[in-house]
Amino acid sequence: MRIALVHDWLNGMRGGEKILEVLCELFPGAVVHTLLLDRSRLSPAIARMEIRTSPLQRLPLSRTHYRYYLPLFPKLVERFDLRGFDLVFSTSHCVAKGARAPRGARSLCYCLTPMRYVWYFGDEYFGSWGRWRALAEPVFAYLRRWDVSSAGRVDSWLAISETVAARIQKVYHKDADVLHPPVDAGFYTAGGGGAGGYHLAVSALVPYKRLDIAVRAFNELRMPLKIVGEGPERGRLAALAGPSVELLGWRTNEEIRELYRGCRAFVFPGEEDFGITPLEAQACGRPVIAFGRGGARETVLDGETGVFFDAQEPSALADAVLRAGRMRFDPARARSNAERFDRPVFKERLRGWIVGAMEGPGRMKEPFRPPGRMGDPTCRNGA
Repeated sequence: MRIALVHDWLNGMRGGEKILEVLCELFPGAVVHTLLLDRSRLSPAIARMEIRTSPLQRLPLSRTHYRYYLPLFPKLVERFDLRGFDLVFSTSHCVAKGARAPRGARSLCYCLTPMRYVWYFGDEYFGSWGRWRALAEPVFAYLRRWDVSSAGRVDSWLAISETVAARIQKVYHKDADVLHPPVDAGFYTAGGGGAGGYHLAVSALVPYKRLDIAVRAFNELRMPLKIVGEGPERGRLAALAGPSVELLGWRTNEEIRELYRGCRAFVFPGEEDFGITPLEAQACGRPVIAFGRGGARETVLDGETGVFFDAQEPSALADAVLRAGRMRFDPARARSNAERFDRPVFKERLRGWIVGAMEGPGRMKEPFRPPGRMGDPTCRNGA
């Protein structure tokens, strides 16, 4: 069976790319299709694959300012020549699910979220545009129409969380099974030392991650915060940061693991579709301080492996940091919670879902969810 994997863009190893990495291990003979590629920033499992790119790869400034080409993305993904493939499997948070499978092929989508730029986080991405936002609204309306119409090309849906499954139903009117993404619990393990004197955030530096809340909170607390990551928000965050906040930029996985092991707690201020970094921190035995909406409610056990705060405001996060500092967290409990999402478990469940979905349309009889306690799913905009 010839398999095409379709991913929005490949210029780093974030949560979506770690899912793709598992697919590349399951299907080493597959051909990866992506709008944009920077092979040097990928894991060996992805980088060794045959990867085909779109014309975006050759457009000016596409490596650093590719998001400005967003209106072109639908047409670019539709241009992929997928003739001869029997299975088209997309890992999509933007347009990948709109790739046109050839006649007779199955199209499966592991949905990270419906297009967040136009459905859920427009203010976070574009709120600073002022009057230009009104001029861009027709483009957003076009993208919303395309996003809904292209959803009909997918035969079976898999969501990364209950939160995303609710969004898929609200936006596309499609049912989705749920399989939470994997954490590499074999790599992210507790260290020999105890907690250090700093808190930690690991994230792409983009607006909807709301790292500005963390910076302002730790400025107020005058407590050390280390932030790992790169992105267009770095300049703004550096300007906001007081002397207790340190922006570390890009770090290797090994360096990040040591930072997890040494932090007092991991800070997660955004509303995420799922969020793999809180699980990596818990796998290293550290508690999580998270905004209490979105995917974090499915991975963090309030009062056991972390604490939630209920408003995206610096004062609310600061209060949660102080509350967490007065609590005792068991590193073994955090570790066991993360192990429910371990990579080998995920790989086998994903393989089983694909086999079942290839047999015909419709939902699987039993959605895949890690055993054990879950938080209540939440969804923005009342889904």
